[in-house]
Amino acid sequence: MKDNFSKIASEYAVFRPGYPQEIIDYIVALAPRTEQALDMATGNGQLARKLALYFDQVYATDISAQQIENAEKAANITYSLQPSEKTDFTDKQFDLIAVAQAIHWFDFNTFNKEIYRILKNDGIFVVLGYGLLKTNPKTDVIIKKLYKEILGDYWDKERRYIDENYKTIPFPYEEIKTRSFENHYEWDYEQLLGYLGTWSAVQHYKKQNQTDPLELIRKELKTSWKESDKKVTFPLLLRIGKLQKTL
Repeated sequence: MKDNFSKIASEYAVFRPGYPQEIIDYIVALAPRTEQALDMATGNGQLARKLALYFDQVYATDISAQQIENAEKAANITYSLQPSEKTDFTDKQFDLIAVAQAIHWFDFNTFNKEIYRILKNDGIFVVLGYGLLKTNPKTDVIIKKLYKEILGDYWDKERRYIDENYKTIPFPYEEIKTRSFENHYEWDYEQLLGYLGTWSAVQHYKKQNQTDPLELIRKELKTSWKESDKKVTFPLLLRIGKLQKTL
């Protein structure tokens, strides 16, 4: 798994969008029990913290010590530093395993084998994520310019899985049909800019060019946002599966 976010762990914790209560309720309702859950590649711990309100014990892993240091804490959350493809958990341990906005970074073959090892036979595996944000017509044009024209060559190849709404990831599970979800915010300009600054392609651009690509759109973006209703919508990505009898 790649680590693109350790250096911006504090910004990630502040500016990354979360998941609405309705999608959490929807997921938890499908779990056979609420004893043990696992949030893999937990990042800032936002999903682990929400699962902790329902499950007796939540485990959360990441390969970034900085991310875990900035993660949300709770008495029934145990954080550990380990890759998602090879963990130290026991066989058939979890009722629910989730991975949010990270599965595209994994080695799919070894990761799916690990899920089959540590997920209970009747447990559920949940893949979450969010696509490119939508705002207002003028701002969307500016953001798409940043996304495609300015940063186009700086995105990791794995980003395409998000653009394809996680529909093309290997998914060797008995899939449960799910409904659609969105997440809605009202952001000020600093929140919008802060979120864009957490994009992995922005970090790659900065490293290669020693300049901030957001400077190329900052003035135009600020003007459009000042004239807008400040509303932001994230289309949410969701796939849920159970173990097949044979992998």
